[in-house]
Amino acid sequence: MSVINISQAAVLGVVEGVTEFLPVSSTGHLKIAEGLMNIPVDDNAVVGFSAVIQVGAIAAVFVYFFRDIARFVGAWVRGLRNREERYHHDYKFTWWVIYATIPIGIVGIAAKPLIDGPLGSLWVVAASLIVGSGVMWAADQMGRHKRGEDDTSFKDAMWVGCSQILALLFPGFSRSGATMSTALILDLDRTAATRLSFFLGLPALTGAGLLELKDALGTGVGAGPLAVGTIVSFGIAYASIAWLLRFVARHSFNAFITYRIIIGVLLLGLLGTGVLDS
Repeated sequence: MSVINISQAAVLGVVEGVTEFLPVSSTGHLKIAEGLMNIPVDDNAVVGFSAVIQVGAIAAVFVYFFRDIARFVGAWVRGLRNREERYHHDYKFTWWVIYATIPIGIVGIAAKPLIDGPLGSLWVVAASLIVGSGVMWAADQMGRHKRGEDDTSFKDAMWVGCSQILALLFPGFSRSGATMSTALILDLDRTAATRLSFFLGLPALTGAGLLELKDALGTGVGAGPLAVGTIVSFGIAYASIAWLLRFVARHSFNAFITYRIIIGVLLLGLLGTGVLDS
């Protein structure tokens, strides 16, 4: 019998789609939702399911930013063939995304037992939500928001790429929250920070989903729940991306910061009273 049924998969698909790219921690929200539905959060199949439905969300990025991605890939291919094309920002940016993904890949493989084990505790999620909120607030205050996407550099990409490790090790910190905060500290404007977060997440999230696919299919989650969760996550994530880009162009991250603190405190309360098992 599958550890996740079709209706639970649909709910988790919605949670993943809404939260993957908002700076509120999709991993944290998935673990909370799984706990409330009495799904074992530390089961290998559940961990695998969560990673696979992320592929639905990341597919939404490929579709939404198809023209940008095609431009980057085209510039990269031309640069491989023509030395003069290698001075083009898009060619260099594509290499930066590749280089910036290497650190999280190494840490993800090396620390997988910790990530799937003690660091996956809901206590860690709650603490990371609250601590990450402080980091986001400080970054929004420190950043001068004066640099656009065309002003990004190799150093920017590496710093932002490495910041994904925080969310990998501390679920609840939020990958998008960590990357956007780092980009703001580097003085990128909010729209540039958000777009950079999307592009740097493409290889990392896709790789994680593909690596976990064998666990999801082989240890308790059927193809039906996987398909439903992934499809729902794709549709919701596409709408979430469009909304987020409009929102950050006009607003600060204060609404997300407040929400994260509320959820973190609420989660601590549920854990402390035994309503949820860590």
